[in-house]
Amino acid sequence: MSPVSIAVEALSVFAGTKQLLGPITFNLAAGRALVIMGETGAGKSLLAQAILGTLPAGLHASGLIHLNGQRIDQLSPEERSSFWGRDVSILPQEPWLALDPLMQASRQVNEAHHLVAGLGSRAASVATRNDFTTLDLNGAERRLPGALSGGMAQRVAFAAATAADAPVLIADEPTKGLDAERSTKIIHLLAKKPDQGGTLLAITHEASVARRLGGDIMVLKSGKLVESGHTEKVLKNPAADYTQQLLDAEPQAWPKQPATPCGDILLSAENLCIWRGKKCLLEDFSLKLHANERIAISGPSGVGKTSLLDVLAGIRAPRQGQVKRMRSVAATGIQKLYQDPPAAFPGKVLLGKSLRDVARLHGVDWAVVTEYLSHLGIHPSLLERRPDSVSGGELQRISIARALTANPLVLLADEPTSRLDPITQRETLAMIADIATERGIAIVLVTHDLVIADRWADSHYQLQNTGA
Repeated sequence: MSPVSIAVEALSVFAGTKQLLGPITFNLAAGRALVIMGETGAGKSLLAQAILGTLPAGLHASGLIHLNGQRIDQLSPEERSSFWGRDVSILPQEPWLALDPLMQASRQVNEAHHLVAGLGSRAASVATRNDFTTLDLNGAERRLPGALSGGMAQRVAFAAATAADAPVLIADEPTKGLDAERSTKIIHLLAKKPDQGGTLLAITHEASVARRLGGDIMVLKSGKLVESGHTEKVLKNPAADYTQQLLDAEPQAWPKQPATPCGDILLSAENLCIWRGKKCLLEDFSLKLHANERIAISGPSGVGKTSLLDVLAGIRAPRQGQVKRMRSVAATGIQKLYQDPPAAFPGKVLLGKSLRDVARLHGVDWAVVTEYLSHLGIHPSLLERRPDSVSGGELQRISIARALTANPLVLLADEPTSRLDPITQRETLAMIADIATERGIAIVLVTHDLVIADRWADSHYQLQNTGA
């Protein structure tokens, strides 16, 4: 029988006296995969953070935790951190928080091979080049994380996390923001872990990812275990109504949104040519965006989707072409939802203060903001926390409420629901569509999910690599 790599007994997480997660008990043996699936804010990431000892300030855990046979829950933070990289590696949900913003991408992966895995300088360089080739990152070696697309940053973080080949790998939403082809490649690499005798603990809200990883599954809701068992059996014949609800909410089951009557042109782009460094991302791109219109933009990671939104927002200038904003659209009438919400919030400012500042700036009654938050399923208590103390999906929805508070006429949404479970994703996009229809807001949605693009938008632009 394979030795147990991770064992937790009655593991719970608290904010003060309020229980957020648990009690959770499970044993995960070497050579096995365990998938944690559930709604946004269910406690999936809290479970991983409790095991690693990286819970945000203000949260604490109880229960027993064993890693590779050693009890670690009673160790100091410094002692627990000594396990990171060599005994257990983590691919966090937010590459923005995983990567050094001042260090080139290849150097970050190289250091993991050299300092953690113990390879010599030459061997570490070879291993890094192989990683960049395998993950389709050639050309990104010298870029800083801020110059990478979200999907590229996710793959750099994956390379760094797996460089030392720690026996236990914890992957939190490993395919978030990736197109279908690259998502398949990451899943294939993750599945190798248990096949080669290692241990994989994967967190995902996508049933398709769980199916392909196999192993066992635990379904969480509101911090409680709903059901568990072999992944194939649970997803084929779920015992819990909630698990079935998750499956029924997959985008393939969404009805096609009815076409919306469009109004005046609010924004137009003519013959745009967009470059990043020496690489041409887009050329001769044009669109007209009407009031109440929903446009979807899809394409491979790194193709220039986020750069296009930045040009439309006026954040960066195109190499050629022009963007025209109609006179009815003020500078603040164009709001962007960022792909990585942690990058859009001041890290040390309470979320409630951030939202109140925006409401005061735009003369919006606080009751309107709380109504947005209620529709988005955000409990008011979350506003008393900092950005790093809420889940990625919760922060994503709070960022949507903040953008709507600015009363935009144009909303540029960069993967606005990529961190959300299917139920919350469907509800959130429906709410955005309803508000947009009511106010005549035009939306440009960037998504890697072709099904969502086709079901939700009025028109769909699929970008392709230029090869330049």
